[in-house]
Amino acid sequence: MMILFHLFDKAMLRFSELERAIPLASQKMLIQQLRDLERNGIVKRTIYPQVPPRVEYSLTDLGQALRPALHELVQWANLRRKRVSDEALIR
Repeated sequence: MMILFHLFDKAMLRFSELERAIPLASQKMLIQQLRDLERNGIVKRTIYPQVPPRVEYSLTDLGQALRPALHELVQWANLRRKRVSDEALIR
């Protein structure tokens, strides 16, 4: 999900930019997640034939369609976090 949030902010990101943006993800895990997202039609991978090869990732139309749903999920998580925090203060 972190990959999607970063791609919502920028139209396109290179692999190294995603690596820096998500430092807790191993390179192997990041590659696997990107391949899964690409296989499911959510992320588009563009390879530029140059040396060294340049690979860029962007959201497809299907990936962009997830934006409202993920925004609502974040809103719900923030509400829940606040509720849990408030309950902890009451105790």
